[in-house]
Amino acid sequence: MSKPSRGNPVAISSPPTTSAQATPKPAAVAITAEEAHRAARFERLVALLTILIPVAALIGTIFHFWQRGVTWLDLGLFVGMYTISLMGITLGYHRLFTHKSFQCVTSIRWLLAISGAMAAQGPLLFWVACHRKHHRCSDDAGDPHSPHGHNGGWLGVLQGAWHSHVGWMLSHKPENYFRLTPDLLRDRSLMRINRLYFFWLTLGILLPAVVSGLITQTWWGALSGLLWGGLVRLFFVHHSTWSINSICHLFGSSPFKTEDQSRNNLVCAVLTFGEGWHNNHHAFPTSARHGLRWWQFDPTYYTIKAMKWVHLAWDIRLPEGEQVAARVR
Repeated sequence: MSKPSRGNPVAISSPPTTSAQATPKPAAVAITAEEAHRAARFERLVALLTILIPVAALIGTIFHFWQRGVTWLDLGLFVGMYTISLMGITLGYHRLFTHKSFQCVTSIRWLLAISGAMAAQGPLLFWVACHRKHHRCSDDAGDPHSPHGHNGGWLGVLQGAWHSHVGWMLSHKPENYFRLTPDLLRDRSLMRINRLYFFWLTLGILLPAVVSGLITQTWWGALSGLLWGGLVRLFFVHHSTWSINSICHLFGSSPFKTEDQSRNNLVCAVLTFGEGWHNNHHAFPTSARHGLRWWQFDPTYYTIKAMKWVHLAWDIRLPEGEQVAARVR
């Protein structure tokens, strides 16, 4: 298909404005290719800053660490914010909103959407659309972040690893949300949270700074909280979850038959609260449980089970024993 000139109108659909229960047909809105180009440029700029700022903060924190040391408050804020924001991705963005692996009360849905935004991996619509497209085209043409299909040899492996880990964000074109995320577009409350993405992201960085500043009663303590609970935490959340795109499509075991090259990786599973059982996930995408064996560490699923026990979650989707046995290599 030929690329339209930047001044030509391009027809897209606008999000419906009715309630979450209604399913109206979206109305058509025209934007120019120039506007689409600006949107892509803005997305790539945000991606570049998202990648570089936590790296710069980590370098600064190393000097900060050698001069002052690490306190228990620093570590507590890091672990607490890491858990909150990572659960926002694994429990919220991924298993709840992308795959509908379970259902939960509305207030929990809102909290998960907000905590996912605090992980600074893009607004809810962006993340869900990219991941759904990844599953539709996994390791094939159209996959936003496959490490495969690049040059041969070790150079091709390195190029693919770079592309799947961070490079794809610097060349990505905006997805068609109306095709990939129509369910989310119909939810007014989620769309309000989605539009406030930069507010929630900033809140996730400033919150540990405020907590540390109030506890220590010093500006130095506030700076330490900003670094450890905010920006350094983002660095580790980013690279642990981005490793699912890269490492878990290159290194590990594949006990289940799938049409892609997904892998299970223990280290990634520990760092991402169970997301590293990636071959399991691609074999059974809608399963709320990724660690399908008793010994496969999956605290995200344990959280879903706990929510069910206290009647906060229901309709938990799991593969049947026969389905699991049929997919084993």
